[in-house]
Amino acid sequence: MPTPLQPQARAARLEALRREYMAQIIAIAARNRGTVRVVPYMLAQTGSERRADLALIAQYATQMRWKTTQTTFADLGQPPPLDQRPGFAAACRYAAQGYAHGILAIARPALTTDNDTYARLLEHLHTRGVFLTYLPAADAAP
Repeated sequence: MPTPLQPQARAARLEALRREYMAQIIAIAARNRGTVRVVPYMLAQTGSERRADLALIAQYATQMRWKTTQTTFADLGQPPPLDQRPGFAAACRYAAQGYAHGILAIARPALTTDNDTYARLLEHLHTRGVFLTYLPAADAAP
């Protein structure tokens, strides 16, 4: 019987899968439409915190030569379970309808820290031609 992956090893494999899916969708977008579009998603309180998150997302998208959609999505407060976030569900529908190639958030914990939920989310979005990404960690190598 195979030994289950330790949570850190599973998280690393899911990150590799996320990057693979993202590369596939970006390659298709580049061939078909040129500019990659991402929809910003924030898990933040209203006001200055949300504006600051949106500014960071826009800055990163510009560095990546992506365009952010004018429509943004958000949920308030501490992270409720993913299936209880109307803003995130709307961002997924919006992207899947063809308005964006990907969803760009601040960090993975703003989405979910549960590996099973994250794996299902990656598959769900990938089958709809949507990638999921977030800002690189401050301590990440360039």
